[in-house]
Amino acid sequence: MRQLLYIPIIHSEADLGSVGTAVTLQSTTLSGERHWAVHKKTICKFWESVATYLRSFDSCKLVLYQDGLAADGEIGRRIAEEAAKRGSKNYQLLLELLNRGAQLRKTEDLALLLLEHQLLLEMVHSHVQQYESQRDRLMEERDKFIAETIEATLKEGELGVLFIGAYHNVSSHLATDISIEMVKDTKRVKAYLDELFLGHDYQRLEELGQYLISPML
Repeated sequence: MRQLLYIPIIHSEADLGSVGTAVTLQSTTLSGERHWAVHKKTICKFWESVATYLRSFDSCKLVLYQDGLAADGEIGRRIAEEAAKRGSKNYQLLLELLNRGAQLRKTEDLALLLLEHQLLLEMVHSHVQQYESQRDRLMEERDKFIAETIEATLKEGELGVLFIGAYHNVSSHLATDISIEMVKDTKRVKAYLDELFLGHDYQRLEELGQYLISPML
């Protein structure tokens, strides 16, 4: 039985490259400055918790699959280094694990990523309806590709680690011989995001935030 640690994540501005600033501006408007300021602190603590958890494993047995990464080898490492320099906690942890002996595997289809990038550009230029009409279909295609990639490349004796956005549903497409360990409850991570952007219950947001930063399994 192959094993996969499934880590639902929340993207930061530094993860999103050229569209990061525009997406953050929209996010701040939706959530409000007070909530967004708290959110940024929560995400930093979330990644500290993830890092502490993954450091408990033998890094030489870890195989890393990263949301949004369509390359491995030297190209994949350079992409990770650039994102880490921008301040991405996700990619900073990825580099730490690589330096400790973990392997990086190509995760995504570049063509699908480029299409999503174009849709994000259209969204930040107020073409929200067009983005929403294609978002779910595109995410489904990405999820299937990621699952197929993991199925084809994860070997017996390795421990896969998937860093994947909380709104993805890769787990439903994975092969049955892959044992999935949900490091965080995806539904609760999504509930946090929904409350951040659409809700008005600050106490509920705090409770979900505390769940995010609590120790991993």
